[in-house]
Amino acid sequence: GEDNPEVQQAHERGIPVIKRAEMLGELMRLKFSVGIAGTHGKTTTTSMIGKILRHANLQPTLIVGGVVAELGTGATLGAGEYLVTEVDEYDRSIYSTFPSLAVVLNVEPDHLDCYRDEADLLDAFVSYMNRVPFYGSVVLSADDNRLSGVMERVTRPMKTFGFSPHADYRAVDVVLEKGQSSFAVFCRDEFLGKLHLTVPGRHNVANALAATAAATELEVPFATIADALAEFTGVGRRFELVGTANGITVIDDYAHHPTEINATLSTARQQFDGRIIAVFQPHLYSRTRDFLPDFVTSLAAADQCILTDIYPAREEPIPGITSDRIRQEAQKAGYDHFEYVGKKENAIEAVVSLARPGDTVLIIGAGSITHIRNDLLRRLEAE
Repeated sequence: GEDNPEVQQAHERGIPVIKRAEMLGELMRLKFSVGIAGTHGKTTTTSMIGKILRHANLQPTLIVGGVVAELGTGATLGAGEYLVTEVDEYDRSIYSTFPSLAVVLNVEPDHLDCYRDEADLLDAFVSYMNRVPFYGSVVLSADDNRLSGVMERVTRPMKTFGFSPHADYRAVDVVLEKGQSSFAVFCRDEFLGKLHLTVPGRHNVANALAATAAATELEVPFATIADALAEFTGVGRRFELVGTANGITVIDDYAHHPTEINATLSTARQQFDGRIIAVFQPHLYSRTRDFLPDFVTSLAAADQCILTDIYPAREEPIPGITSDRIRQEAQKAGYDHFEYVGKKENAIEAVVSLARPGDTVLIIGAGSITHIRNDLLRRLEAE
């Protein structure tokens, strides 16, 4: 805010004070910028593209919203001509960005506190794609119904990716195994080659396909793409293994939208045989209100669900909207495996009393719930 001493000093010295999104947009004009937008998968896909371009010795500059495992940071400055960045639609900041190559992974209603309605949100994505220069291009999902509905409004050169037979870049013969996957990639009718990933889940196949499409548009050879993705080790808090204690596995995941929770739980089912205990801290009162029935449905896929208080982030409380509402709605729908525990620290005791060897504990949420992970692991070790 304006009372921040650094901001005050900047004003006194005549140094520009701008929002992060505005600065990012201006940095994007310095280089050939690859912007990755969408409701889910941005951080992972941005990290994958960064990995591919580094592997191709293109020395990209990378700006992501999470910590890239092998870099230990969320940003690196490169000497090359490419800037690869995540583009967030929150706070309408997507309007400040100027990509040379625009990637759109998917669009779902979220951040509706910043947009009038779904049409307003879609307008933001269309505007983002149409800000690409005439020499640039757009890469977007062929599997997303909302994007399919606005494709004809995109006036820039466009390529699609997905599982759909109509996609330009297609994943075929997908094999999902514990903790990994492999699939063949076609560009139209041309077989490009096979990809092998060591990050789990079908959603990561889609992310890798988007990264492959973007890198191919930048003329990176497929062999380089395949080598880079085979070595990709993931992003912090994206299905991250915290550790194992007394036969109980603890995973930390950033999922905060029902679609992401579905992906996280189905990945856990593919990878682990025992019971799944989900510890969920909802993120934002408005999101909890807007997706209440969807949270119940997605979390019901766990064998036990422990709910902590909502993480408010930037919001004031909304009357009647609490974590316990999720439990109440679950009970009405006939689910009796939801438990509300209040403070996030209380979740540790709840897990310790429930968990037994062979179980997997998923810590889920975009807020402060991640801070219990090490204490939880220590308590499980001490049992």
